[in-house]
Amino acid sequence: MSDVAAIFGILLTLGIVFPGLLTAWRLLFPATVERARLRLDLTPWLCFWLGGVTTALLVVPIVVLLSLPVGPAKLAGYAGIVAALSLASLGAAGLAAKMAAQMHNATQMQGATQMQGASPAASPLGAFVRAAVALELAAAFPIIGWFIVVPITIVTALGATIFALLRWVPARAVAPAQPAPATRLDLSVPQA
Repeated sequence: MSDVAAIFGILLTLGIVFPGLLTAWRLLFPATVERARLRLDLTPWLCFWLGGVTTALLVVPIVVLLSLPVGPAKLAGYAGIVAALSLASLGAAGLAAKMAAQMHNATQMQGATQMQGASPAASPLGAFVRAAVALELAAAFPIIGWFIVVPITIVTALGATIFALLRWVPARAVAPAQPAPATRLDLSVPQA
């Protein structure tokens, strides 16, 4: 019974700290998280495929290192897992930022106004934290979350992180916007 309580306590603690980790990444590395968000927003399939290739390239050496009976090799294998998941969590912050932008835009489209005394959850940072919690809850959903949401999120986030760290921003995000042609309104009062 104590094993079940320990596992539950660990999962509960991880559930509490995950949005904090993503928020910390966003506050500490805003440019990297923004590049990951742009990649996920404009080229999500490219992020997924790059993350899939990277995951495939990382799995083989990590499995070999973990299967060796040498202690330092196992340590290197576990260090590889921690490094890969750390990189993926940076991309997950970009995914949460993408979700937060959609939440914030939906709130704005519904006519929500940010008046004095509005809740802090109406701010972009509040939307980010809510998006991180939503991502976490989706991952915690039994069966679907565990076996579909978590692997897809980790692989896609890893690809977005690699793009963000290499500063490969989609061409659509880099292209300068063409200014709209200026139209002149005649506001003069006609004379009688």
